[in-house]
Amino acid sequence: MIGLLQRVRSASVTVEAERVGAIEQGILALVGVEQADEQANVDKLLERILNYRIFSDAEGKMNLSLRDIEGGLLLVPQFTLAADTKKGRRPSFHTAASPADGKSLFEYFCQQAATLHSDVATGIFGADMQVELINDGPVTFWLNS
Repeated sequence: MIGLLQRVRSASVTVEAERVGAIEQGILALVGVEQADEQANVDKLLERILNYRIFSDAEGKMNLSLRDIEGGLLLVPQFTLAADTKKGRRPSFHTAASPADGKSLFEYFCQQAATLHSDVATGIFGADMQVELINDGPVTFWLNS
């Protein structure tokens, strides 16, 4: 499971001209599901996201987590993160989870996040989404579980 985290001042996701999720300061997490992923991978990645220290403390050092600042978490499914780009000029998606497995694990991810954190918004699996963000830094991290 892959999480591409971006520290944001705000972020939102829109589907068919309707805003389906939005947060203020926090993390926009683009989530990619790979073939071998299971619920244990979701749990591990979610724990890392919630506790990853990427927010500045009073001295300007990255010592605070999303939980520490009580920030928002916007989860957006993005199967292209699981692309194999090692050869050629076109990505291969043979390493990505099937649509059914990807949707199931993303939905589980969202349910677990809502249970463990108070401010969670999500995109819609399989939808054509428009994501807007004001990046803070920019600060971006790639996490695997």
